[in-house]
Parts: sequence; structure tokens; C-alpha cells
Amino acid sequence: MDLLNIVKQLISEDGPGTSEFVQVIKEGRNEYKKNNNNNWNVYISELEVYKQKVSKWDNAKKVDFIVYCMGQRYNYSKRLLDYHISQDLSKENYIREEFIIYLLKKKLMLNETLNAVLINAYCKFSKREEYAYCRWPIGYLLRNLLSQYKGKSINEDLKKSLKRLRDKLRASDNYYRLKENQNQINIIDEILFYSENPLDSVKPELFIGKDAFAFCANKVIEKLPSELRVIWYQLIAHAKKANGGKPTAKYLKESAQLIDQLGKNHFKKVVHAWFKFIIELKEIVNEYTRSYNGTAYTEYNSEFITSVNTTGIKGFVWMSSQFHDKQTIQLLSDLTVRCFKKIPGKGPASIGIGNACIFSLYKSKGLDGIGQLSRLKLKVKQANTQNLIQNYLLKAAEEKGISVHEIEDLAVDDFGLQEGKLTIPFGEYKALLEIIGVGKCTLVWEKAGKIQKSVPAVVKQKYAEKLKKLKKTKKQIEQTISAQRDRLDRMFRQDRTWRWEVFEKQFLNHGLMGFLCKKLIWCFDKNQKETAIYYKGKWQNENGELLEFDKNSTVRLWHPALANVEEVRLWRNFMMENEITQPLKQAFREVYLLTDAEINTRTYSNRMAAHVLKQHQFNMLAKGRGWKYSLMGCYDDGRYNEAAELSLPEFDLRAEYWINELNTEDAFNDTGIWDYITTDQVRFINTHTNDVMELVNIPAIALSEVMRDVDLFVGVASVGNDPAWQDSGGLPVYRDYWHSYSFGNLTEVAKTRKEILERLLPRLKIANVATIQDKFLVVEGKVRTYKIHIGSTNILMEPNDQYLCIVPDRSKKNNTHNLFVPFEGDNGLSLILSKAFLLADDDKITDQTILSQIGRRW
Repeated sequence: MDLLNIVKQLISEDGPGTSEFVQVIKEGRNEYKKNNNNNWNVYISELEVYKQKVSKWDNAKKVDFIVYCMGQRYNYSKRLLDYHISQDLSKENYIREEFIIYLLKKKLMLNETLNAVLINAYCKFSKREEYAYCRWPIGYLLRNLLSQYKGKSINEDLKKSLKRLRDKLRASDNYYRLKENQNQINIIDEILFYSENPLDSVKPELFIGKDAFAFCANKVIEKLPSELRVIWYQLIAHAKKANGGKPTAKYLKESAQLIDQLGKNHFKKVVHAWFKFIIELKEIVNEYTRSYNGTAYTEYNSEFITSVNTTGIKGFVWMSSQFHDKQTIQLLSDLTVRCFKKIPGKGPASIGIGNACIFSLYKSKGLDGIGQLSRLKLKVKQANTQNLIQNYLLKAAEEKGISVHEIEDLAVDDFGLQEGKLTIPFGEYKALLEIIGVGKCTLVWEKAGKIQKSVPAVVKQKYAEKLKKLKKTKKQIEQTISAQRDRLDRMFRQDRTWRWEVFEKQFLNHGLMGFLCKKLIWCFDKNQKETAIYYKGKWQNENGELLEFDKNSTVRLWHPALANVEEVRLWRNFMMENEITQPLKQAFREVYLLTDAEINTRTYSNRMAAHVLKQHQFNMLAKGRGWKYSLMGCYDDGRYNEAAELSLPEFDLRAEYWINELNTEDAFNDTGIWDYITTDQVRFINTHTNDVMELVNIPAIALSEVMRDVDLFVGVASVGNDPAWQDSGGLPVYRDYWHSYSFGNLTEVAKTRKEILERLLPRLKIANVATIQDKFLVVEGKVRTYKIHIGSTNILMEPNDQYLCIVPDRSKKNNTHNLFVPFEGDNGLSLILSKAFLLADDDKITDQTILSQIGRRW
């Protein structure tokens, strides 16, 4: 078959074997239609017409058949523009496409001239806008060509055609075909390179995506000596094969051999620099223009790493699973956080790379990687990712023959701290690092016992790298102390117990955990039960009496839901009198006991029903507390309500908090997600039987902790907490709810806040102008008197209960940070005190938006 006849067949319905080919397609269509009806999946190998006819053709006839099918597909695309397409013709075209793909997959032998013509035809026909309606199998054609000609010389016509196609693919700005186009460019480069070089040659391989990372990484490789570049080419080529959820043993073995040739230190130096670059990389917004029926459409896409480079980076992350040093593990952890940070309109920056990091952390030897996974489980909010991390933790625990909780206990790094302190020499100077709060460390410098005002100049000059490492350690300690505080808080749901020797080693005397645990109340049980706190180097009970414990005692966290009222009162007094700030709410922890109404409803609680919440804020809070929830949108997905769920495996329970969409006044964002939701019942499910449980049968701790979470969601996400919601429009139909919540009865959280205020107020400088009256902190200013609601923090002004809107300025420091509070983490309490101090001196206020409200009495 000469070149002219091939071209004719591509654009004409006439040609050798046409009638037989027509019959094959019709038989294939009829068989497909009979067996599949409206199902668009077809398997050529299962068609009788393929088995009885096509499979028996020789190579030459199969090639003619492919040429015929391609020509007919082009004619089909022209008809499509005129809408002259019947369902039968559409299905015939689909059958043709599947025949072409299947036969090319079977490594059909096409000569060089035919390959060149088909490639040129693609370059020509794909310029036509209408041809986008058809799937041209150029990828299969190229892979078939690579299989047939790799390592063999090819003629100039085919070389020119391949180069023409490569130029076309490089020039394409089709965002949705980016990865496919780049993969095809790779195949073309491979064919051309090995047509002129021996098979044992190493083809130059670089990152080919058009992003900042590729520019950075390729620049590094190109500057290396040739003997190193060759190995990096092989490593990059190997990295680009990183397909699937995790690497095979063969993949890791082959990469290890290449790394050994290169040198482990050199490999880590380069790859670590790449990881740091990605961690600090900011996403960019790209603009794309596409045409459809003569009309241009502009689209925007936020891009972090191009999809084609994601695979290569994922490969290098997998390779890093073979290194177990702290620097590699910390970088993988930081990279995980960056990859799961959300990009507006897109979601997580790079799920593929992030999941690869999680695998590599799991595979690391020792417990450092597991410790990072434990931290990431609290840091990363995506439900699927949390499940993945939990599965790897379970797998690691199974491999070590212990529970997940135990492996997380063992994995906490102490960073060399002794009682929360670390001293590091820098020549004649010493760096003194100390934990002072949750997520807070101080770093001061000392010389011969004298504290320095700042970092000494000689340290900056002579120990720059060591100083950089110290600052990074400080940041890691701050992150870890926050993560471990959150983990301890979740332990209240678990009601865990430890043997004394385990508790002493992993908690009490641990360099980092000891800072948290020595400020908490613990229960000790041997012959009798005792509760105590480690204060001033001694164990003391709620009355301040010194205690000693049998080393055979078991230990657990004290929970106020299991204590009587008098014991709780005494512990709260102890904290206040000794000014002990607990890292989390324990002595002042809210307790939720079963109410008469809940006994009557039996299987559900309406205690937290009928509230209006901001959905995105609720979603963030729920996931932060370990609940699973799926955002609801204004589209038909079969849902009008949704349950946020919390797993309580220690009790074989699942808690559900039911949510309804608030469909009103177009209250949804640009992506179609509802702005607001309303709340419904709370109930508990037995995870073994899937039965709804009666509330009287729910353990006290499980009930209290679930209701505490739900109260938190309402207390923070309710529109009633937003001082500007009513003035900014809100939802008019729900303004009564806003007012009733903003100034209504106090929740359990607010009741605890009120108790703290009652204890704190006499110590404050505003004590002579501030009093607590029912649910308000009342402040007598110079101009007016103000009632600050202890729950919502919203403000009414006397004498007419006029609303005063003060929106917190998050850029300013909290002026109450030096006040003693018996626990950390109540932003609402800080906000109330900030407003009280501001309004006590209302004659000194300069903010015009506040002044205009204060001056307008009625």
C-alpha cells in the first residue's frame, strides 16, 4: 500500500476490503447493542465477530482495517458538527474506536511509512475543532511504535513526523491533557534517542512539567558533573514509574542500587533541598482559553505541582522511605502537611505526594516516623487521609504486637529535654530552651551565668548551621507539645489505664510529656482509689495532702464525670488557690449527665437541636475533634440531611449528630456549598449490631464527651456568636434565633466560663466596675453600662439594651495574656475579658465605629 492510497483511505469511505470492514463494524454494533443495551462498556475480545473473523486476519489485513476505521472516524466527526448522527452511527463509531485501541494494544506491526502517515494525519486533523469529539489513539500508536522500533534505526520521514508531533504536543495549552501530552512527549523522546544510540545508553531524563519545581530541580541536575548526571537521569526515569498506592519491593531495590552508585549523602542532600522547595512553594493561578463552536472560554486553575511531575516526586518520596534519620522523617512530615493544605477551588495541593509521604513515614525504622503519623492524624483533616494514617498505625502496631495507643505512647520524641528544658552549648555561650505553654517555647542565651539580650553575633557567624537546627528543633517541640495536648484530650474518651512503671517512663518522667502530665489530675488504683496531681515535686490530693503510691498501682486520667460534686469543687479550688494552669480543661471540664428529657426520649437527645450553624466552621471544628462529616451543597445528591459521626471503639459505639441543610435565600458559596445548616438530634449506635442505643445504657464518659463536643460545635459555629451577623444581613428569617442565642441561656461551656469569671473577677483591676449578673458580665464604663453575654460574648448597652457590635481585631495581641486562667484554650473567655477592659475605659476609645454606637442611645 503506497502513501497516496493510505491518505485516500483516511478521508474516503472507499478502499480495499471496505465492504468486509463495514460488515464487521455492523456485526460488532449489533452484538454490542444486543448484549449491552445502554451500557457503554465493550470488550472487543468477547465479541463473536472478533473471535470468528478479525482475530484470524493476518497483520496486513488488520492494518488495513485500522486505516479504514480511522478514516471513518474522521468522517463521523464531520457529520457530528451537522448533528446528522443517529444512535446506531454513534455506536458504530464507538466500536471502531475500541477496535483500533484493542488492535494497537496487541502490538500490531505497522511499517514506518504508515506510522508516519498516521502521525501526520493526527497533526493535521486534530487542528479541526470538531475532531475533539473523537478519541484519536495517538498514545496507543506511540506505545506500539516504541515496542516495535526501540533500539532500531528509523527512516527520516518517521523522524520528521515524530518531531512534528512532539512540537505540537509541547505547544498545546490544553490543561486537561497536560499529563497525557507529557507522557507522549516522553515516548517520542525515547524512540528518537534509541534510534540513534545503543540500548545500553542512558537517555537524559529530567522533570518535564511546566512548573516552578521542574525549573528548580532540572537546574540542579544540569550543573552536576556528567558521571553524576547519568545516575540522576536513571533515578528520575525510575521515579516516573511510581504508579499505584505504594512501591513494590522490586521498585525499592532498584532505586537502592542507583542510590548506592550515587552516594546516599549526595542523594539526600539534593532530594532534601527539593522537598524544602516544595514545602515553601506557593500555588499559582493559571489562565486557560479554549474554543467551542467559535466561542472562546476562559478558565482559571490554581496549580501547585503539575500532574506529570507529581509522579516523579512521589517516586523520590518512596525512595526516601529507605532512610530513617530525623531530618528525612521531619521533612516528609512537613511535606505531608503542605500537600494536604487546601487550594481554593481545588482541594488538597497534592494528595498523591501526601499519601506517598504517609507510606514512607510508616516504613521508617524505629518510632520517629510513627510519632509523626500520630501528629499528622490530628493535623490533617481529610477523612480519607485520616483513615489511611490510622490503617498504617494499626499495621505498625500489629507488626510490633502492641495496640495503636501504646505505639503512639512510645513514639513521642523527647528531643533530649529534661523536665521540659534543653541546654545546648555554642562555644562560650549556652542556648536555654524551655517549654512554657502549649505550643510555646522560650529560647534565651547565657554567657557565664548572664542572660544575653539577643542571639550573640559570634553564634550567628560561627555556628550558623547549628543555630538554624536549634530554631527548627524549637519549632518541632512547639508542634509536638500541641499535638500531644490534643492527644491527651482525646484520651478522656478512651478511659485508658497504664501500669505505674509505664506511666512513669512514658508520661511523668518523659522530657516533653512530663510538662503536660504534671499539671493533670490522675487516678491511682491498687488497694484503694486515690486522685492526685504532681505539684512541687510531690503527689498531692485535692486537699493538698501528700500521697505515696504502690508501684503496682494502675493509673488513668481523672474525669469529673466519674467524680462527685464535692470532689470536683475541691479540685477546682486547688487549681485556683495554687494558680495551676492546666494544658487542657480537666478540673473545669464540662460534665454532661443524662437529663429527664433524654430519659423520656430514650434513644436520642434534643439538647443541641434547632441551632443555626455556619457549615464550614462546623466542618472544621468537627474534623478537628475527630468527627467525620461531609459538606452539604445545593445540588441533588440525594441528601437533605447528614450525620456527623464519631467512632468510640473502646465502647463499641458510634455517636451521630444529625444536621439539616438550610435552604434559603441563595445562601451558598461559589462552589454550591450551603453557608448554613441547622442541627438535630444526637444518638448512639452499637457498632456490632448497628442498633440505636438507649441513652441510659451509654457509659457516663462516652455520653459526657460526645455532648461536650457537640456543645463546642454549637458554642463556636452558631451564627449567634457572630457580632456582625445581624448587621451584615445574615438570614432575616433567623434573626429571632440570633437574638435568642446571643443573649439566651448559658450552655455548659458558658456556665464553666461564668464560674471562672466569678473566681477571677476579684483579682482584676476592673473588679470595682464589673459584676456578674445572671448570664452577663456587667461593666460600668464612664459613658454607658454594658452587659457582655458570657456565652456568645455579644454586648447590650443600658438603659435600653441597645446592641453594641465589636468585631475582634485578630491582628492585635490579647491584652489578657498575663492573667491567670486555670486552663488553656478558651478564646471566648479571653474575648470577654478583652471587651470588659476596653469598655471599662470607654472614654478612651478612639474607634469611630464603636464611638458612633455608644453615642447613639435610642
